[in-house]
Amino acid sequence: MQVVYPRCAGLDVHKLTVVACVMVTGSNGVVDKQTQTFGTTTEDVLKLGDWLRTFQVSHAAMESTGVYWKPIYNLLEGLFELLVVNAQHIKAVPGRKTDVMDSEWIADLLRHGLLRGSFIPPRPQRELRELVRHRTNVVQRRAQSVNELQKVLESANIKLAGVASDVTGVSATEMLQGLLAGQADPEALAELARGKLKSKREALRKALRGDLREHHRLMLGQLLGDIGWCEEQVLEVSAEIARRLKDQQEVIDRLDEIPGVNERIAQIIVAEVGTNLEKFPTSKHLSSWAGLCPGNNQSGGKRRRGRIRPGNRSLKQALMEAANAAVRKKETYLQTLYGRLVGRRGRKRTLVAVGRTILESVYYMLKNGQHYRELGADYFERRNPEALARKLARRIQRLGFDISLPTVPNAA
Repeated sequence: MQVVYPRCAGLDVHKLTVVACVMVTGSNGVVDKQTQTFGTTTEDVLKLGDWLRTFQVSHAAMESTGVYWKPIYNLLEGLFELLVVNAQHIKAVPGRKTDVMDSEWIADLLRHGLLRGSFIPPRPQRELRELVRHRTNVVQRRAQSVNELQKVLESANIKLAGVASDVTGVSATEMLQGLLAGQADPEALAELARGKLKSKREALRKALRGDLREHHRLMLGQLLGDIGWCEEQVLEVSAEIARRLKDQQEVIDRLDEIPGVNERIAQIIVAEVGTNLEKFPTSKHLSSWAGLCPGNNQSGGKRRRGRIRPGNRSLKQALMEAANAAVRKKETYLQTLYGRLVGRRGRKRTLVAVGRTILESVYYMLKNGQHYRELGADYFERRNPEALARKLARRIQRLGFDISLPTVPNAA
């Protein structure tokens, strides 16, 4: 095979060690291999970079192993062309599995140009990604604490969640604080209601009469503290995300026009995908990278079930949340698309299809600088009105009525 990169290296990355194999192809075709193991501390990784530069390495490749590749990439990305490749694409030959052989196998594949690097955004976008994903984790921790709070209230036979739609709202929080302070009178606690809850004082009085014991108070106090801490963290990290996305606010406002997409989801999309889509020639490439395309599984002329690939999990999760919200917005194209597919595809697959449609809209909006254009709930009917008329005529005929459709001349 043709040698594409005569001076290249393969890195087998682990938590504590990095095994590097350098392959230098001479003018006579002879390959000189050098292998060495380094640590993963900053000092050791910098030594690795100096060692690779002594061989004038132009390209290096490593597997996307968990999160261990990230510090290596951050420290070496400016020294030479560094590729992060899918581990499934470079499985070594069975029976030859050692760290040294892994690094040699990666270097050999790279030397012949058989590896394709994954999409690694610039450092500012990578930092923004980490902030956005951290905020998502904090929001999930808050949701877990709220669920545990409701379980504790049920254990104490306090039915506050049955009256107040949000047990972490202002009124509900003051009532819970009153319970923790030792206030056991339901009448006094119900008087803390504000806004619309004032009209439910009688229901609150009954709901707040329970059997709150000492261990319940301990758990409630800790859970309320966790919820308050998470809310403070979300506000702090959201402010930092907004500061970093200040220049892209116009893009976020345009993405907010898509049904189901709010400002937070728009920020996630911008952080994960970016605003420069040169890496994705078409919307199909972007959908495949996000993991919203069915896999190819065909053999013997038969097409088998192909599951979607993992892709970008953070982006996929945000798009599924947007799809769930979009299909509930009436008189929209996305709701109509959901209704056409859910009967034969099922809810989960149909939500994936809706999420992919949202992502394709994002692609063209970012690439062409366009606003969202709503196709309307009657898009499919307008696309082929004759087919719809024939379908409705058949239904009327099945009911026992006679009907004939006039011939409509084609438009010039």
